[in-house]
Amino acid sequence: MAYKPVIAALRVLDVLAAVSKTNGDATVGKIHRLTALDKATIVRMLHTLNHAGYVVRDTKSQTYRVTGKTLQLSVGYNRHQTIGAIVSEDLAQFRQSIGWPSDVSIFDEEAMLVIETSRETEPMRFFRKPGYRAPMLYTSLGRAYLAFCPDAERQAFLQRARENPAPEFALSRAPDALKELLETVRAQGYATMDESYSREYYESQFFSIGVPIRSRSRVYGAMNIIYLRHTMSPEEARDQFLGALTDVADRLAVKLEAHSGDIS
Repeated sequence: MAYKPVIAALRVLDVLAAVSKTNGDATVGKIHRLTALDKATIVRMLHTLNHAGYVVRDTKSQTYRVTGKTLQLSVGYNRHQTIGAIVSEDLAQFRQSIGWPSDVSIFDEEAMLVIETSRETEPMRFFRKPGYRAPMLYTSLGRAYLAFCPDAERQAFLQRARENPAPEFALSRAPDALKELLETVRAQGYATMDESYSREYYESQFFSIGVPIRSRSRVYGAMNIIYLRHTMSPEEARDQFLGALTDVADRLAVKLEAHSGDIS
C-alpha cells in the first residue's frame, strides 16, 4: 500500500536543509527565499527543530544555525567517504597543476553532494566544503551530471523537482528551456554555472565549468573548476582548462570503475 507523505514532516526537513545551507546565518527571510514556504510555517518549523535540538537561535542576531546533533542524521551514510578517498589524490594534484580549485560531487536525489574539494585556501573557499549540496539546475556540477545521466534517472529527478516549489527547481517547470540547455551541454561536453546563481550566491565574483565523471557504462558524478570572474571569460576558461578537466574526470572514472564494488 502506498501512503501519502506527511507534508509537515517534509516541510520541517526543508527548513532544516535550508538552515544548513546558510552556514550559521539563517534568517526567516533567507529560508523563505530558499524554500518558498510561507514565513509563518517557517517559524513553526524552526521552533520544532529548536525544541528537538537540531537548530539553535542566536537571540542577538536573530539567526539560526544547525547543531552538532544533525551529524547523527548521517552516521549511517559513508559512500561519499569511500569515493572521496579514491579521488582525493588526483584532485589535489590537479589543483597544484592549474592553480584553481575543484569539487568532485555525486548525485544525491535532489542535488549534487560535494564529496571532495580542493578549495583549501582563501579567497576561494567561501565556506564550501565536503557535504555541500549543489543545486542541480543552476550549477555546473548539476548540469553536467543531468545532461549525461541515464534518462530514467533524469526524468525521475525532474518529476520530483517539478513538484518542489523551491526556487532552485524553477527551471524544471520550463521544459523547453531546460531541454535546450541540456542539449547544449551534451553537444559541447561541459556545463557552466548559471549567471543568476553566480550573481545571487557569489556576487558575480566566481564562476565555474563542469564535466561529468563517466565511463562507457556509468555516470559516477561530476567535477568542476572554480575561478574568479575578473581573471577570464567563460570562453577563456573553456579554452584553457576544459582539456585538462576532462582528462582528470576520465582518470577518476577509471579509478571508480575499478572500485565499483565498493561504491555501488
